[in-house]
Amino acid sequence: MDRSFFHHHEEHQRHALVPVCSSSPLLRHTNWMLSDVPSDITIEIDGISLALHKFPLLSRCGRIRKLLAQHRNAENIKLELLNVPGCLDSFELAIKFCYGINFEITTTNVAQLCCISDYLEMSEEYSNENLSLRSESYLETVVCKSLEMCIEVLHQCENLLPLADELRIVGKCVDSIASKAYAEQVASSFSRLEYSSSGRLHMNKQVMCKGDWWIEDLSVLRIDMYQKVIEAIRCRGVRPESIGTSLVNYTERLLKRKPSYISPTCKEKVVIETISALLPQEKCTVPVSFLFGLLRFAVMLDCNISCKLNLERRIGAQLDMATLDDLLIPSSKSSGETLFDVDTVHRILVIFAQHDDSEDGELAYDYDSEGSIDPPSQSALVKVAKLVDSYLAEIAPDGNLTLGKFIAVADTLPGYARVTDDGLYRAVDIYLKAHQGLSDAERKRLCNLIDFQKLSEEAAAHAAQNDRLPVQAMVQVLYIEQIKLRNALCCATPEGPQKVPYPPHQVTNGQVLSGAVTPRDNYSNLRRENRELKLELARMRMRLNDLEKGHESMKQDLHKSSSKKVMSSITKKFGRLSWFRDRSTFRGSGSASECSKSFASKHTPIS
Repeated sequence: MDRSFFHHHEEHQRHALVPVCSSSPLLRHTNWMLSDVPSDITIEIDGISLALHKFPLLSRCGRIRKLLAQHRNAENIKLELLNVPGCLDSFELAIKFCYGINFEITTTNVAQLCCISDYLEMSEEYSNENLSLRSESYLETVVCKSLEMCIEVLHQCENLLPLADELRIVGKCVDSIASKAYAEQVASSFSRLEYSSSGRLHMNKQVMCKGDWWIEDLSVLRIDMYQKVIEAIRCRGVRPESIGTSLVNYTERLLKRKPSYISPTCKEKVVIETISALLPQEKCTVPVSFLFGLLRFAVMLDCNISCKLNLERRIGAQLDMATLDDLLIPSSKSSGETLFDVDTVHRILVIFAQHDDSEDGELAYDYDSEGSIDPPSQSALVKVAKLVDSYLAEIAPDGNLTLGKFIAVADTLPGYARVTDDGLYRAVDIYLKAHQGLSDAERKRLCNLIDFQKLSEEAAAHAAQNDRLPVQAMVQVLYIEQIKLRNALCCATPEGPQKVPYPPHQVTNGQVLSGAVTPRDNYSNLRRENRELKLELARMRMRLNDLEKGHESMKQDLHKSSSKKVMSSITKKFGRLSWFRDRSTFRGSGSASECSKSFASKHTPIS
């Protein structure tokens, strides 16, 4: 760039022309103008009038030349310029250029110079090496070579729209940022390549990726500019993980300083909807806690349905990574509703269980060869089941939580997802305690959710004495406990497990029925039988302990005595047995068969 072009005579810089409406804040815009030459034109911008000269303006500005052509015979010409891009600051730079005053083109003013030069028509048609050519040259040869400078220029373009977009200033910077970000990623990938011991190239995953340093710089952009950049770098092929990291970083910084950062034309609702639309299609590119944070804002701000459903589908695909705090989404509805948004959580659970998020093929989440989404693993189901039980226990005390919503959330997952029903029983018990006005039918319906056979010993003992449960449920718990005790007794007997005759009770739909006995009588009988079975089991355990002690003492005696004493002792003991005492029978028998018949006649089996 020819720096001498911006210089003027030194004496011209020492004089100033006071504006028509003089005030101290305006002196910085006019202290460089000529004061020894009378002005012959007044230009008004945003209510501020500036006394200028025709000749410097006519030689550079086509727009001023056209306007002056309409006032040829007027002595005191006054022009009003409307919708000046960059307002008075941009116009001051253009007037300095016309007056030949030296200034430097930088990233902070190049966008303003491009826009004001287009507005004032400062093209090559009116003067060689005019402002339009010089500003565009700086933009292409200097700014577009640096990613940081492109981001700074984009930041300056936020107040120059839509003209900056029409002049392709935004497009050039966005394309340059996308190219530079992709190049940084490729260079970083090459730096992580190394040769293995076998001489093959492989990627060293332990080395940190340093090609995403641009993520921090993008946080200064407004949401509309940021959206353009993310869409461009996605088209270039930048890693989805890098895009996800950028979205998380940008959103966190934006919401932290939202009172002073978000302009009146860029509401929080638009920000959340835009970030939701920019999320990568690939799974696990952003943390599930971040998705829940976006969903909370979407619920509070009443974002559009597509935004909420998009977030719910993504959360449902990785719900096993969530925590209880994530699920506690505050309700945005008026009083009379639940404290937490139960409907949203229920929809997410349905998505997790059924994977309805694949019907439009929008999310590329672990597709198999047939194009369908793989079902959640058993470990993921177990994690989500525990999470749901904890969530139910947390929302159960809410007096506005209806029985239908509680059952809908609890019944979403299949029965095999729960290894134990202790957590579900705890949630049901809390709900019964907080909603004591439930009818017997409603309490039975609630207890039908619990598989009492999957309760632990502690939970079953608590349920057997829980007066908040219906009598039928308590009887069922005692009956199951009785069956377990009888099976334990059968396994402990020397004869081995035997078929235990079950009492004439029937378990149907969570209820224990009896032909002519009331449920209260069944409850008393089962408790009495359970106590007797427990006592019998305790006696058998004591007997087993005594046998084990006797066995240990015999082993100790055997080790203490010598082999001779042991043999003599054994001989004496066996000599007292009838089989060895009646030797005549054995010796007198002529064959082995007769001996067997004689042993069988003397030792008949006990029936």
